[in-house]
Amino acid sequence: MVSFGLNFWQGLLAIVGGSLSFLLVGIFTIAGRDGGAPMMTLSRAVFGIYGNILPNVVSWLSLVGWETISVITGTLALMALFGLFVHFSLDVSAIISMGLMLGLTILFGFLGQATLVVVQTWASYLFGVLTLVVIVMLVGNTNWAALWHHPAGPWLTGFLPALSIIIAGTGLSWANAAADYSRYIPRSAPRSRIVWASTLGAVIPLVVLMVVGMLFATRQPELASSANPIAVIERALPPWMGVPYLLTAAGGLIVEADLSLYSSGLNLLNMFVPLPRYKTVLIDAAIMIAGTIYVVLVAQTFFGPFESFILLLGVGLSAWAGIFLIDQILFRREIYRATDMYPNLKAKRFRWCAVFAWLLAVVIGLLFTTSPFFTGPLAQGIFANSSLELLIAFALGLGLYLALMAVNTRIVSRRSGTGIR
Repeated sequence: MVSFGLNFWQGLLAIVGGSLSFLLVGIFTIAGRDGGAPMMTLSRAVFGIYGNILPNVVSWLSLVGWETISVITGTLALMALFGLFVHFSLDVSAIISMGLMLGLTILFGFLGQATLVVVQTWASYLFGVLTLVVIVMLVGNTNWAALWHHPAGPWLTGFLPALSIIIAGTGLSWANAAADYSRYIPRSAPRSRIVWASTLGAVIPLVVLMVVGMLFATRQPELASSANPIAVIERALPPWMGVPYLLTAAGGLIVEADLSLYSSGLNLLNMFVPLPRYKTVLIDAAIMIAGTIYVVLVAQTFFGPFESFILLLGVGLSAWAGIFLIDQILFRREIYRATDMYPNLKAKRFRWCAVFAWLLAVVIGLLFTTSPFFTGPLAQGIFANSSLELLIAFALGLGLYLALMAVNTRIVSRRSGTGIR
């Protein structure tokens, strides 16, 4: 928020508005309850078993990217931790820290769903309590005069990009994994409880943590641009809190990465990759190593690669989410048949309405995209640096799919007297 020049009230509005994107995750958890299958397997019912492969690739890349972001941030935390006791060179510190983060992440990545639930539960208690302690200490570092007197930033080139990045980095980035866990929920579970538990369980801590980040940045304005923002936070804490904080940061990021690692393995299997699950973990590990080396040792900056990653893949996820949402609400009506999702049951290979809508929405969205790594030819004027491409892709995916479905239904009805796809 601070890097976009926003004042406190603009930042708060962007934080709350962006975090509410988890309502999308809450709605998609219902599909998991109704279909009893992982998210991207349910997506086959909308796109067809082969038509779903391209959105599935984007989903997998997003999940692997978030694993990598978690490992990168955890590596930065361990580098700061080692810096408290020994003075390694940057390269040596990065290699040792990266090895530890990757090793622990991969180790936990071999666990099954039931074990992950237990690990996540206890990690939430342990790291949650320590995080609350850190929050109290960071709030005490707030420069209140700077906070209240900061001038308002630009709404078009400041607020909108900030809002878009929060949406892409929070609810939207979890939408493609929503059903991976809710598929175990019994059909008798009330829809409203599932939606609000999923939504508020994410929104409340997100808002708290991001607001604390804004408060802390009043005292440390270099936080967003720092090559190691974790170390900046550690230096603001009392000396006795440095080690618990850095261990909390690294440990919390390991269990976060394993959620993405679990879902990315399901994504690979869903793309008909003929590999056992342990080999899919090793594929992800190779990509995490490459990404971590690039950011920590080559780019030596965090925000630019992070922004490019979530915006470019966010276009594909936005278009997919718009299509899946309108299909779930208007056409699916809580029914996800196995015959629509599995090839051995002769599921339809392509559902062209969804495939065409997704491709057009992604191409048009990328034309309006602005990021540190790529800028589309139409990203000019109001679309330059506004990150509106995410909303464009979402709206186009939803609208094009709805229009194509209406046309297809009329054609099929005229030919056969039915309204099936």
